[in-house]
This record gives sequence, structure tokens and C-alpha cells, in this order.
Amino acid sequence: LPLIRTRRFRPHPAGRRIDLRKTLRESMREGGDIIPLVRSAPTELHPPLVVLCDISGSMNPYSRMFLHFLHAITNDRDRVAVFVFGTRLTNITRQLRHRDVDVAMAKVAEAIKDWSGGTRIGHSLREFNFKWGRRVLGQNACVLLVSDGLDREAGEGLGEEMERLAKSCQRLIWLNPLLRYDKFEARPAGVRAMLPHVDLFLPVHNLKSLVDLAKTLSASTTGPAKENFQWK
Repeated sequence: LPLIRTRRFRPHPAGRRIDLRKTLRESMREGGDIIPLVRSAPTELHPPLVVLCDISGSMNPYSRMFLHFLHAITNDRDRVAVFVFGTRLTNITRQLRHRDVDVAMAKVAEAIKDWSGGTRIGHSLREFNFKWGRRVLGQNACVLLVSDGLDREAGEGLGEEMERLAKSCQRLIWLNPLLRYDKFEARPAGVRAMLPHVDLFLPVHNLKSLVDLAKTLSASTTGPAKENFQWK
């Protein structure tokens, strides 16, 4: 993800801002006769990456591949939070931080109680928004939502929760494996409720799509979802 400028400052020899506190401290070391100017510049950090991954029965062929991908990302950088959902929401960030991928996946499987079951997307997003949103969506967070949009509750309350999620993050990217099909149509109620609130709508079904995703995340600009998908 592109670096973003934060409100915090760090020492930098070419910084435009003078750190008065550190300047006075350095002058005291010289007895006050010499006042060396200590400059500072804004700190740049990668924004948080938050992933919400659907692990229902219809997503089973794709979610396992994506979890291995997320294991690599979680161990490669900081400020990554990973949640999975079927009929309930589960935070698996701690489990994925184990260096051994086999141990990590075993811990993930042990933590998840609703693997390959039904899907309650609206209920899971509501729990995330009210329980976790303020904790992990600060500092221009980017959210990846991995789901086919097939909701058991026919999209009940899903539009409101998607809107709340979109307003809480910098970018909301929806990764849907069904988008690989040329004849995909936004007919399910869940898909129609979700699509208006995403910044990008992309396929995720193989390794090439993950490479394309990495290139997309590296871009500093985003376009509206309607430019990536035409309504049928």
C-alpha cells in the first residue's frame, strides 16, 4: 500500500520544521553557547489493511487459497487485521501471525466454528462495525471484502452496514470470485445491496488475480465501482 503522511514527526536533517524541544535539549549539552537546530519531518507509514473474508460453503474453494495469501501478508508487514465470517464474525489475526503456515492454518481452523456453513453477511458486518470498526479502521485504512455476495438473509440490513463500513475507511474493495464469469449478473439481493458502496469490484479466483490485486493496492488512485462492472 502507498505510504501516507501522519500527524507525527520524526527527526530528519532536511525537515522543514524545527523541533524546539530537542533543539533546546541539544543546546544545554553545549552549555547554551551553541544552539544546533534539530529539524523534523512528518512520519510516513503504510495505512492499515483490514480483510473481511467469507468462509461459507459457497466460498470454500476460494477462501482457503486466500487465507494462505493473507498468512504471507500478515507475516510480512504490520497493521494487518483479518476477520472471517459465515454465520458469525471471527478475528483470526493472532492465529495468522504464526510463522509456520501449517500451524497457523490449524489454529485458524480451531478458532472458526462456522466453516463451510451458511452466510449472514449483514449480521457479520454489523458486528464488525460496532465492535471492531473504531479499533482497526483509523489512519486511512483499506478494507478488502472477500465474498460472493450470496446472503442467506437476502440482503436484509446489508446496504446500511455496507454504507457505514464505506464511510469508515479510505478504500473499500470487494473481491468476488464469481466475477470471473463473463455472464455474471448482479441479480442476488445481497450483491445489489453491496455494490453501490464499494470503490472497486474485482475478481479473485486464482494466483493471477492475487497478483493483479497487489498491483491495484499499489495504485494511489481508485475509481468508482461502476467503472469496473456494468449492470446487467
